[in-house]
Amino acid sequence: MMAWIVLMLVSVFSAVFRLLPHAPNFTPIGALALCAGAFAPKRWGIAIPLVVMLASDFFVGSYDLRIMASVYGSFLVMGLLGFLLRTNRNPLRVALASLSGSTFFFLVTNFAVWAFSSMYPKTLAGLEMSYTLALPFFRNTLSGDIFFAFLFFGAYELVRAAAVPLAVRPGVAPARTQ
Repeated sequence: MMAWIVLMLVSVFSAVFRLLPHAPNFTPIGALALCAGAFAPKRWGIAIPLVVMLASDFFVGSYDLRIMASVYGSFLVMGLLGFLLRTNRNPLRVALASLSGSTFFFLVTNFAVWAFSSMYPKTLAGLEMSYTLALPFFRNTLSGDIFFAFLFFGAYELVRAAAVPLAVRPGVAPARTQ
């Protein structure tokens, strides 16, 4: 139950954050995907970040469906990376999952921009240009994913730690944790 409450708060925060002015690609969606994969039941762990993206894309706007598919697919993979954090969460594993997810997102989405848009020539040099010009966005993606992952996982652990003392008080029913 506690994981669901934290996830719903994080989801709402993530959707609203995407609608506010922010540095390009410095968003909490990747961290939300990791968190949802780590704490939600499997089906929901994949669905939560995609639903948040759909809801916020309704307001932000859409773009080429093939590129959107690469973005959504990357967040799906980040949710799967979150599954690896279900049984053994520690700061190093959260950081590695964030780094892996950010790198996957960078590689896949920039390949899709090169392949499906007219921004770059369809040559090896064009692909290299696509990745090179996207490096500042990668820095923001990586920074946002790591920052928000530690914020979200840390918030979960703080709530969990606060709930434990309540569970051991005499006359108070034990809290159910996940």
